[in-house]
Amino acid sequence: MDPKTVLKKYYGYDSFRPLQEEIITHILSGGDCLVLMPTGGGKSVCFQIPAIMMEGTALVISPLISLMKDQVDILRGNGIEAASLNSSLNASEAREIVEECRRGHIKLLYISPERLNSTSAWIKENIRVSMVVVDEAHCISMWGHDFRPEYTQLGNLHDLFPGVPVAAFTATADKVTREDIMTHLDIRGRKLFLASFDRPNLSLSVVSGLNEKARKDRIVSIARRHPEESGIIYCTTRKSTEEVALDLRIRGISCAHYHAGLSSEERKNIQEDFKMGRIQIVCATVAFGMGIDKADVRFVIHYNMPLSIESYYQEIGRGGRDGMPCETVLFYNLQDLVTLKRFVEESGQKEVAADKLRRMQDFAESTVCRRRILLNYFGETTSRNCGNCDVCRNPPHRFDGTELVQKMLSAVMRTGQRVSSTGAIDILLGEKTPNIVKWGFDQIKTFGVGSDIPREDWQAYLMQMVHLGYVEIDVLNYRHLLVTPLGKEVLYGRQSAELSVPKRKESRSRKHKEQPSILSVEGEDKILLSALKDLRNRIAQEEKVPAYIILSDKSILSIIERKPSTEEEFGECFGIGEAKRDRYGERFVRLVNLYSDRLKLEPEYDDGEWTFLGERVEGTYTFEKLLKTVKKKLYMGNDRSWTPQIDKELLSLHDQGISNVEIAAKMGRKTKQVRSRLQRLKRWHRELRQSCSPDQIPDMKNLLDYFS
Repeated sequence: MDPKTVLKKYYGYDSFRPLQEEIITHILSGGDCLVLMPTGGGKSVCFQIPAIMMEGTALVISPLISLMKDQVDILRGNGIEAASLNSSLNASEAREIVEECRRGHIKLLYISPERLNSTSAWIKENIRVSMVVVDEAHCISMWGHDFRPEYTQLGNLHDLFPGVPVAAFTATADKVTREDIMTHLDIRGRKLFLASFDRPNLSLSVVSGLNEKARKDRIVSIARRHPEESGIIYCTTRKSTEEVALDLRIRGISCAHYHAGLSSEERKNIQEDFKMGRIQIVCATVAFGMGIDKADVRFVIHYNMPLSIESYYQEIGRGGRDGMPCETVLFYNLQDLVTLKRFVEESGQKEVAADKLRRMQDFAESTVCRRRILLNYFGETTSRNCGNCDVCRNPPHRFDGTELVQKMLSAVMRTGQRVSSTGAIDILLGEKTPNIVKWGFDQIKTFGVGSDIPREDWQAYLMQMVHLGYVEIDVLNYRHLLVTPLGKEVLYGRQSAELSVPKRKESRSRKHKEQPSILSVEGEDKILLSALKDLRNRIAQEEKVPAYIILSDKSILSIIERKPSTEEEFGECFGIGEAKRDRYGERFVRLVNLYSDRLKLEPEYDDGEWTFLGERVEGTYTFEKLLKTVKKKLYMGNDRSWTPQIDKELLSLHDQGISNVEIAAKMGRKTKQVRSRLQRLKRWHRELRQSCSPDQIPDMKNLLDYFS
């Protein structure tokens, strides 16, 4: 078979992404290479297809057990024989895998660098190695952002396996790190494949000037726009992860916190629950790192600004790995900047850290296309704006802000430059806080001169003044504000100042176009979407793997678009190879046909009438008409205070094992109301499934999506 035939047979794709075919051809010809390709760019296919086509077993060196497990599960789901050797296996399991490799039954063997070093002699003697792959190759370089000492022992791969191609893969590596990788691994010919860093499926947004409550409210809004879709929230501190996760749980959103302070068992369980879809959101520090290979993360939020663009790029890269759209949001305020500058002052590499923070700040404060800044940082240029960042979608409005700047700088100067950002804004608003009164700042001339402007806007304007160089933050002296020489030029009227209307303010004056859920369809296809998702989830539970391994979201949408009526047509849908067609085709095709045929219910007729949920109904009901009737009964009359969204929150809290008394307190209702509503939802759902084919009716939460 040629590479394109293998691609279609096992992966269900009709064509390669940029560079993939060229890399595959190079490896098949026996060449070494270093491949730099962004997360979600299709790195795995570049070495998996050669491994399938070559005689013997490919060794894939990977740093984390969780990464190995995900990759092996995906490969097996595609009908490719793969296994992993790691410390989680008992002796008999390891022996069985080794024997399968010896017989030539395993095409890809995932192995840790430590395990390879301890078993290399045996592997050399007993396994026909087709190629060696070093995944996450940046771990080999001390200049990489995730250096791992055990990777430095991989410099003898050509000695261990002479004549075998060595291919190294990574998503992020600057020029110094690339050279380090090639030298350590002795990449023959020093062949580099450098793919574009652009991830057009990631939308980029920065929201500045929000306080903690406003940030949490925005997160809730984003989470509710993505019902049943996974998201990650990154925080700077462990305390923040716990506080944000608690706030989301109180509001009925399934969320867990994750940081290095948890035990290894707790972290493992959270990762597994997130991967399997048992929790919607993980609120984490950077400890939630490389072990995440979940393909269907639909939003990534930075609660605080990261220290560098490298960290930011790596973290947003964990979203949209399946190529489907992913929403990324970075919250940024003055307090973040103060905290990060303090980190820089305390770091061992002050100059390097300060430069990285400055570049991150430039990105966050950009008034030009954010993607162009991001790509430029990694040495890639483009002449076009992306159209998928907040700056492109909503260009800033500028105005003459000289008077506002003068008010702020005057307030700072009149305190003797002994005031923080919060204190300066308190002065302008005329707030008599204890500290303002204590130091007599309520007596200065500028006290209250900015009371006509909301605090949130003053925060945004002050941040712009810092960015424009009119004022500095003295991080070593109580974070007091200092007016710069440039600021004095504006203060004394020798220069004008231009400011931008705060984005928060623009959202009130313009219609804010919120991104819809990725898995969203129109009209009657909503119920098919819900039923397909439900069937996918049931199969995933049966096979004990994440739902995205059964079928990707893109495959689900392809099924809805094509509506295959045969297993052969099912196999033509996106991302469905022969193995998935043969394994799942019959069940999914039966469901699609149920939907497409609009099968009528078969009630027991009684003079042209039948009974449903205790009510007499005339005539014959189609499936869609029945659902409309159910929706009307659930949300009319005495049930008007309930909505599908409130019901979803109720079910989510109930599924978390929270008692009815606690649910009632959190939702502001009586315990009797909560108990009655839960019973009512369950009864209607049970009756629906009894009246129709069970496959026609999804689980209750997905049904509520349809009702929404």
